[in-house]
Amino acid sequence: MELIDIGANLGHESFQHDFADVLARARDAGVIHMVVTGASREGSREALRLAQEHPDLLSATAGVHPHHALEVTEEGMAELRALHALPEIVAVGECGLDYFRDFSPRPAQRNAFERQLQLAVECGKPVFLHQRDAHDDFMAMMRNFDGRLNKAVVHCFTGSKKECFEYLDADYYIGITGWLCDERRGQHLRDIVPHIPANRLMIETDSPYLLPRSIKPKPKQHRNEPMYLKHIVEELAKDRREAVAETAGTSTLNAREFFGLKDTGIP
Repeated sequence: MELIDIGANLGHESFQHDFADVLARARDAGVIHMVVTGASREGSREALRLAQEHPDLLSATAGVHPHHALEVTEEGMAELRALHALPEIVAVGECGLDYFRDFSPRPAQRNAFERQLQLAVECGKPVFLHQRDAHDDFMAMMRNFDGRLNKAVVHCFTGSKKECFEYLDADYYIGITGWLCDERRGQHLRDIVPHIPANRLMIETDSPYLLPRSIKPKPKQHRNEPMYLKHIVEELAKDRREAVAETAGTSTLNAREFFGLKDTGIP
């Protein structure tokens, strides 16, 4: 079984002390490639550094999460454009809207999102999207770019069936994380994932966040990491009533095509 983790925050400080071991455990669990999420200017630079140091295993995104929307200045956009000229950067993002936490003013979030969508049009790369409690504004802004974006994935989908169907109707991909395994918050996802077409499904850990709660025995440390992608795909396959190999194979194929990884020389 070969897996691709489309969203791993491997630049997080919690990985600094055992980074090589994290990669080794991922490979042992069948993870052949990971896309390191860039969610701020500094985080995007770090994601690029990791991808350049481990080109056989890692690619990166570059973007500004809505929590950091105030970073999207003229200088910030110039830096993002420079990053997206590099082949290791395979998508624009993580970008979008987050009205749940509102760590940045909503006008600033919308400005940052729009400018990054425009960047995606300019560079021709897909977008790696974040949306929480902002669906209507999010879709209104995305519709302004209908027909101009390369491809789009709604990363770490946690929303409703209605939202999922709207994304699918717009031809977006859906990223599923260990949220699926959370009996407190993610039970509704188990009813939604069977309706996601195989050619629009991808999987991710969002590590070090969202450690799957259904792992037995529970890991001693609460940090998530890419090796647990195998557990997520097993749970996902069960809910979709598919063989694990089928779910793994289609999600890996989708990730290769979405991020252009089949052209990067990964296995």
